Amino acid sequence: MSAATVAGRRRVSPRRAAARAVRRLSPRLKRRLIALAVACLALAAGYQFWLRDSSLVAVEHVEVTGVTSSDAARVRAAITSAARDMTTLHVDREALDRAVAGYPVVRQLEVAPDFPHGLNVHVIEYQPAAIAESGSSHVPVAGDGTILRGVVVKGSLPTVEVEGALGTEFLLDRTARGAAAVAGGAPAVLRARIENVQRRSADGYVAELRDGPELIFGAATRLRAKWAAAARVLADLEARGATYVDLRIPSRPAVGGLAATTVTPVAPAGSGLATTPETGAVTPDSAQSAVPNSLPTDTATAETTPPAEATAPSVSETPAAPVDPLTAGSGGGATATP
Repeated sequence: MSAATVAGRRRVSPRRAAARAVRRLSPRLKRRLIALAVACLALAAGYQFWLRDSSLVAVEHVEVTGVTSSDAARVRAAITSAARDMTTLHVDREALDRAVAGYPVVRQLEVAPDFPHGLNVHVIEYQPAAIAESGSSHVPVAGDGTILRGVVVKGSLPTVEVEGALGTEFLLDRTARGAAAVAGGAPAVLRARIENVQRRSADGYVAELRDGPELIFGAATRLRAKWAAAARVLADLEARGATYVDLRIPSRPAVGGLAATTVTPVAPAGSGLATTPETGAVTPDSAQSAVPNSLPTDTATAETTPPAEATAPSVSETPAAPVDPLTAGSGGGATATP
């Protein structure tokens, strides 16, 4: 086979190869393929323009689950009304979203057709993360700052101070939205213990716990990692009594406010007394055990003997001889003159 023939075969495009393959088919097989293609087109057109919106598959039964707010009845009615204009083969998700757009508590809809006449809609609601306070107004808000009017709050939630007006659908105060995000990122068990979340100029966002330390978050970022670090620290028995936990670097949380560790004083060697670690009181004991074995006995005694000023001077009945100031300090040995 010549090189020109090989090069020609390599230059054949896929379209030409397909055309050659079709030309090689028998006329009978060609007719069958054409008939099959026409049938597929007819079925597709029938589905698109007739069966898809036919009453044969119209939605007649709508089941709505997951609604718990005070607007539950109205949310169900809105979803059911919108779904009755659909079929199980043609579910208009945008129409369902528009039907519940006026209810801020609805976060997302999960729709599952039940052929031929059923439609199951599960409502995912926003969960209250905090109570936003602005003057005398108190409303629950979600972690992203969505205002949840009409939502029943169960249990205790942290408070968030709002500067100015609350807003209609979302909190207008940017700082309050960050505080709500910190509260919303907390695990449910810890969220019930948060008293409030506020922002300080030096520490950023700080969550104050009931009967617990302050949690310093800094910026309202990496909240999942920071709350995970907070949970680990709070579960550690050695961290009990801390006044704050710094979570600004979640991989290395810092604990502050713990009592400092003190060194237990050691009684002088040879005194027969020892101090108790709890009270520091001196009790009789073998104090020699407190002296390192590596030190000689005389060295340990010299280092642990109290200073001379701490002992009372001995009183002698015979008065001491006066010292000659001319010979004292001469270095050659002082002599006393009677």
